[in-house]
Amino acid sequence: MSSQLPLALRWPRGQRFEHFHAGENAVAVEAVRAAAVDASAPWVFVSGPLGSGRTHLLIAACQEAIDAGRSAQYLPLAGLRGTRAAAIRGMAAGGDLLAIDDVDSITGDADSEHALFDTFNSFKADGGTLLFAGNVGPLSLELGLPDLRSRLGSLTQAVLKPLADAERRQVLREQAAGRGIELDEIVLDWLFAHHARDLGALLDLLDTLDRATLAAQRRVTVPFLRNLLKND
Repeated sequence: MSSQLPLALRWPRGQRFEHFHAGENAVAVEAVRAAAVDASAPWVFVSGPLGSGRTHLLIAACQEAIDAGRSAQYLPLAGLRGTRAAAIRGMAAGGDLLAIDDVDSITGDADSEHALFDTFNSFKADGGTLLFAGNVGPLSLELGLPDLRSRLGSLTQAVLKPLADAERRQVLREQAAGRGIELDEIVLDWLFAHHARDLGALLDLLDTLDRATLAAQRRVTVPFLRNLLKND
């Protein structure tokens, strides 16, 4: 199996385990990391709200697996073009690690649910590793296939807790510093009051800030940030 992502994507920079601020999620992170490198480790289902880091952990697991000499692929079900069932079955041919994101997006789709069930059994028989992620745990998913819910429910459940505001501030400050951007407390106060506060949205904004400050050759101030968001 190819070690590249499907759809000609590449591993995003910064989405490795060392870039994940675990907070209260250290046990969940270690469970995913163990599965990435050890074929005998339990499979994991990662769940949590938007911005909690589900996708970050799955991609980090793929990168860690490749570093350990395993093949790995990442399959984001919510963003696929074409039929999800075909995409899932296309990944069932084998390999060491497959990380399947957005499992909640196939609920009620009988073909996709059966394809995921067959892929689960195929990887189990071949000694591979599957990792899953969704916005809720498998027992809360409205799956039409009881056997699939049972399989997913038998996995190690890693429920991610969102970071507290102070932790999100720290992550944002550290990520910004790594790009040569200084975010003072006044800027952070304004940002947390006027922008989505989940970590994913904040880090997306940091990418925009990185480009904008480089183009304008300016430090980040509240007026600069206000104008940037108004024109975004």
